[in-house]
Amino acid sequence: MTRRSGLFFVAPALILFGIFVLYPMASALSYAFFSWQGTARGGFAGLDNFHALFTQEPFRSQLPRAFGHNLAFFAGTMVVQNTLGLGIAVLLHRRPRTRRALQTLYAMPYLVSPIVIGYLWTLLLSPTFGPVNALLRQVGLGSLAVPWLGDPDTALWVVILVSAWQWVGFPVLLYGAALGGVPEELSEAARVDGASHWQTFRSIVFPLLVPAIGTVSVLTFIFAMEAFALPYALGGSTGNPAGATDFMSLLFYRTAFENGSTNAIGVSSAMATLLFLVIFGGAVIATRVLRRTEERIAG
Repeated sequence: MTRRSGLFFVAPALILFGIFVLYPMASALSYAFFSWQGTARGGFAGLDNFHALFTQEPFRSQLPRAFGHNLAFFAGTMVVQNTLGLGIAVLLHRRPRTRRALQTLYAMPYLVSPIVIGYLWTLLLSPTFGPVNALLRQVGLGSLAVPWLGDPDTALWVVILVSAWQWVGFPVLLYGAALGGVPEELSEAARVDGASHWQTFRSIVFPLLVPAIGTVSVLTFIFAMEAFALPYALGGSTGNPAGATDFMSLLFYRTAFENGSTNAIGVSSAMATLLFLVIFGGAVIATRVLRRTEERIAG
């Protein structure tokens, strides 16, 4: 197949990618450098919109808080979701008869829209008629029956755990595929030499899973930085209660569509550009660290 014929086959995908991804990104970047009067573009503003994010209220106080919640969301989902996903994948790898069925069950929640998942858990965790608190009271743990989404100390943890519950099937599938690619001869040789199951996993299997772990980590970071649907469903556009579940995407949404500012497009576009730089930079750094780790293990 020649290069020209190859480009012919990938051209439709490239065109769609350019229209629905590259063009909106370039537009948002250009909007960030102009002042706006409603939807009418004004003069060139330079870095004024970016300066407003760090000097004007409410952005000066809400932006660091929202960004901190995104980082906490990433750290929490990374630890809970991926550690649990790796453990489940290892257990399923040892049960070949029921592996497919259980993998399907674990993967079902992430096939459902996060909006639906968020509203479902809002009902389950309701302090008045939710079955979670009712069950806690019935088993004698009434002291734990708290308003989970109404307490600033627990609301963010609820978002993290619900997200981990929904997406745990994704690392289960990836780690399961990676485990299937580990040569069984290596594990058998280690066991013949007297290594325990834990020693075999730590010294042989785990290093071979580094590429899959890196892939899951990068995708988890991207998802955590741009998370919108689930926090919106659980805490609304203002990140209730008292901003405890506020995220960068929610702040962008409020600035662009609920703020009522005359320069909402300019400031929100600057925020979107800043978020893109964080995601792109973090993904690039993580990918380079992953490659160096793989090279060190291979060497």
